[in-house]
Amino acid sequence: MPDKKKIADLHFMNARCQLIDLAAFFDRMDRHDGPDDYRDLALRAAVPILLEKRSDRAKAVLDLLSDDSTELLESAPFQGAFGAPLPQQGGAR
Repeated sequence: MPDKKKIADLHFMNARCQLIDLAAFFDRMDRHDGPDDYRDLALRAAVPILLEKRSDRAKAVLDLLSDDSTELLESAPFQGAFGAPLPQQGGAR
């Protein structure tokens, strides 16, 4: 079983890159006017979960960003996913 140093050796640079990408996304969003976007708010709500000392952070973030509605839409607005629950569908937890 790998120790923490081996895990860091293998994955630190990728995690560092992803964290810088997220910071750059927040910077871009903060530089522009207009109403808050629910996807930006959902990502910001997930950040404190990353700092918690718990073993299920990935699940907690996934749950936060998942649409748990059970109602079927009459028609899809487009083919794809939003990546965060739409506010009118219950919003981010």
